[in-house]
Amino acid sequence: MAGETSLATLLRSMSPQLNAGEFVFCTLPDGALPAGLEIIGSFREQEGLTVILEKSHAERAGFSFDYVAAWITLNVHSALEAVGLTAAFASALGKAGISCNVIAGYYHDHLFVGQVDAERAMQVLRDLAANAE
Repeated sequence: MAGETSLATLLRSMSPQLNAGEFVFCTLPDGALPAGLEIIGSFREQEGLTVILEKSHAERAGFSFDYVAAWITLNVHSALEAVGLTAAFASALGKAGISCNVIAGYYHDHLFVGQVDAERAMQVLRDLAANAE
């Protein structure tokens, strides 16, 4: 099933969902992922393996982190080739002074915003969807 490409439809249908929990980004310089560690996502960079995981799991593993995030999923199936969705929500969040780190999955976009900004970010996204043309 192909994802949506119409920007207007994507914006109107975002249906943001705040996932329960606190999430952190950690780096593993040697790139070795400890056995049994549940990660939300990862990305290999020149400096090491970046992993996103629940804060409590990072603490148990002894990982350091400096940013605690909330995880918001946009429940519209956006096509990977869709144009403008990231720019639209990033601009709206930026105007509200909310930092956003975005991960695009096959079906959905996942936004990581500061934990303290979670509810405000949800309202900004709801307003963006409600006012989409």
